[in-house]
Amino acid sequence: MSCPKVKLITTEDGSHSLYHEELQETYHSFHGAYRESIHVFMLYGLDAWLNRNPRKFPLRVFEVGFGTGLNAWLALVWAEQNQVPVLYHSIEPFPVSEEIYSQLNYTEHDHGIWHYHKYFQALHELPWNEGGPVSEYFNFKKDETSLADSVLYPADVVFFDAFAPSKQPELWKKEVLATVVDAMRPGAVFTTYCAMGQLKRDLKDLGLEVETLPGPPGKKEMTRAWKGV
Repeated sequence: MSCPKVKLITTEDGSHSLYHEELQETYHSFHGAYRESIHVFMLYGLDAWLNRNPRKFPLRVFEVGFGTGLNAWLALVWAEQNQVPVLYHSIEPFPVSEEIYSQLNYTEHDHGIWHYHKYFQALHELPWNEGGPVSEYFNFKKDETSLADSVLYPADVVFFDAFAPSKQPELWKKEVLATVVDAMRPGAVFTTYCAMGQLKRDLKDLGLEVETLPGPPGKKEMTRAWKGV
């Protein structure tokens, strides 16, 4: 699959994102890529799951949309800092090129975790469609595939980070969400920046306990949903 036509942009918190020229959409919130990822996926995803499951390891994460690698890298940092073994599976139909990802400034954005810089590069350099350990607590696999064609492994946490429903409506259809929900383990959590009413109704119809939570900077709300135990 070919690399999308993208250009590097700087969001309001100083961290980079990409602008997809064909979709006319950014990969992250323009109000702050780094802050959005921390808020939606680390705080309301990984932290929330760990609070409910303090001794249930390893933690299995499924991410829809590897994109720039920001979520995966922050999850690796989280795994190392919390000493929680994480098995992380990410899919991406259109990987960005080395020319692009080598310019991203995430590892410079937070000086408290700058020493994890090498792992960001490692996540991108790991061959597609192959898995392996990247750090002591982080085992990683990224597949160059679409959600429709991917093989889903059981997941404890789902990072649903596809482009907005207005840009990629096919990824937000109820029948597509159902395949993701089916792969979620009992007690698993689904988290996304999207707060669309139809999404919340569909997740509820699929049996999840849906929450509307405060969104990251610049966004009023986001969605989180839990699967019953």
